[in-house]
Amino acid sequence: MPTLTKLYSMEEAATHNKQDDCWVVIDGKVYDVSSYMDEHPGGDDVLLAVAGKDATDDFEDAGHSKDARELMEKYFIGELDESSLPEIPELKIYKKDQPQDSVQKLFDLTKQYWVVPVSIITISVAVSVLFSRKT
Repeated sequence: MPTLTKLYSMEEAATHNKQDDCWVVIDGKVYDVSSYMDEHPGGDDVLLAVAGKDATDDFEDAGHSKDARELMEKYFIGELDESSLPEIPELKIYKKDQPQDSVQKLFDLTKQYWVVPVSIITISVAVSVLFSRKT
């Protein structure tokens, strides 16, 4: 039986932006981190800066550990109701389809940018052929 989670609008999450009432949105999930403020290794200022906001980019940029990601579940209170958001690209919430490890990301980048190494090799071969003809 699927578990139903409470849906919150971004507008509602935005009202929880104080030291004693602090919510953050990460990957479309809403977390009440009020009781974690004093324990956060980066200090409460870090959490207050993103309180009531989508903190996905800030969270990902900080490079949190697997343990930190697991600890987040303790503070999970619901999901963001994305239908309540206006259709403005800057306000779209980043939500991962599937977690990717660094090897998978590198493989994906390699598939996308295969032209660069092939071009370098092609130019190198062409230059070698041209110089070998002159001598």
